[in-house]
Amino acid sequence: ASALVMQGQPINPAVTRRCSLAIMGGGVAGLAAARAAMAAGVDDLRLFELEDEAGGNARGHVMGGLACPLGAHYLPLPGPDAHEVSELLHELGLLRSEAGRTVADERHLCHSPQERLWVDGQWIDGLLLPADKGSRRERQYHAFAQLVADTSRQLKFTLPTHRAGWTPGHTMLDNLSFAHWLAAQGLDDPGLLWHLDYACRDDYGAGMHTVSAWAGLHYFASRHGFHAPGDESIEREGVFTWPEGNAWITRQLAAPLGDRLQPGSVVLRVSAGKHEVQIDLWNDRAQRHERWLAGQAIIALPLHVAARVVAEPPAALTAAAAQLSHAPWLVANLQLRAPLTDKPGAPPSWDNVLYTQGSAVASVDEMTELPPANPALGYVDAMHQSLRPTPGPTVLTAYWALGDGDREAVSRQRQALLNDSWRTWSGRVVADLARAHPDLASKTARIDLMRYGHAMSIPTPGVRGSTALQALAQPQAGRLQFAHSDLAGYSVFEEAYTLGVAAGRVAAGRRWAGE
Repeated sequence: ASALVMQGQPINPAVTRRCSLAIMGGGVAGLAAARAAMAAGVDDLRLFELEDEAGGNARGHVMGGLACPLGAHYLPLPGPDAHEVSELLHELGLLRSEAGRTVADERHLCHSPQERLWVDGQWIDGLLLPADKGSRRERQYHAFAQLVADTSRQLKFTLPTHRAGWTPGHTMLDNLSFAHWLAAQGLDDPGLLWHLDYACRDDYGAGMHTVSAWAGLHYFASRHGFHAPGDESIEREGVFTWPEGNAWITRQLAAPLGDRLQPGSVVLRVSAGKHEVQIDLWNDRAQRHERWLAGQAIIALPLHVAARVVAEPPAALTAAAAQLSHAPWLVANLQLRAPLTDKPGAPPSWDNVLYTQGSAVASVDEMTELPPANPALGYVDAMHQSLRPTPGPTVLTAYWALGDGDREAVSRQRQALLNDSWRTWSGRVVADLARAHPDLASKTARIDLMRYGHAMSIPTPGVRGSTALQALAQPQAGRLQFAHSDLAGYSVFEEAYTLGVAAGRVAAGRRWAGE
């Protein structure tokens, strides 16, 4: 069926059905759109999802009876501009109002200790490399913290980003790489640069040489700032997390849909006409081609996919899809039959990161095709949130970001992710973590790998200020609306959810208006 559609040939569907609203894509944006539309009174909707479970990059997994994430694994406490996310968390019972204050349910907040760093053969608290009092590194830590604070006063940074507005100052930052901007500020300490590069790879899938200066500053300025050593005036930001990661939330979003959610659906073509939208898809469970006719439709797909399935795509969609690049990711879940022997220093934490000075290529077989920076981001412990009194079996979830470099380099990394065997990738993951845990291999019962070829859009220079993205994020005049984190130029829950809610409300309003 897909081949026929790509060749422009007509397909005779096995069945033709109707609904008021059709949503393509069951990630966070699609689920948010469905939730918003149902809240507005639209009951006759369908959400078509490629995978067997909705959730997109926030799906979950189970190994040895233990829940673990397949992707996104935490959600920061929402800031004052994330109204829709805050409303959701109140409805789910994660937030509540007490005496005029917003209080989080501590059962779902990340337990302490939250994060640690492996460096020079020991674990240290936090993710900043040590800096002697009065040293050049300490001075640069404080200098960067001051730059973040100063920039935040001059320009607005919010989550979601569209509520910050967009000024010539934002454009200036967006047109530079983060590495270029840091160099212009005289910041060159290797320890500081390692931390900032790690932060970019962790949030965007690519490092400071690849993402824009706007993105590098946004990481800190839109949330918690940058905490220099010795700054005790600001508490560490709380985050929600669960053993299965953000799948806890996406499953709450999907549950009310019931049979309105149709997994195993491969969307082939979406054609918007004057009176209705025609959706051709392959129902993998029923093994048949279906045609759905809907009054309104929401495209909650990555933009490079949307540009392929939408017949006669708008110029803004074609332009935006060409501008974006997406980071490949590897998520490895390691089921441990026994707790690891921990080295001295900071105790086991939820987030555990291994520092690498320079390249890790020489220590891992067959890594020569990957970028010089170590793509490994460390691991989280699925049982960290448990209240068990003694250590025991658990699942470690290791993340590798493979989006560094130009498009050709990213393409090579994507091909390596696809073509190299699971044994090769498992060996790389174990070899990296064995630097801190020599007993890891002997205590690992099973490794499950999740490969994302296009996990998240990378905010490269010029992307966030794209007029094409801004045009697609606005309510559309026709019967198609767009909703995906790609429209923000990078991938986080707050962006996807807010864009989905907006699209769902627009589509619901148009339905009742009879358009």
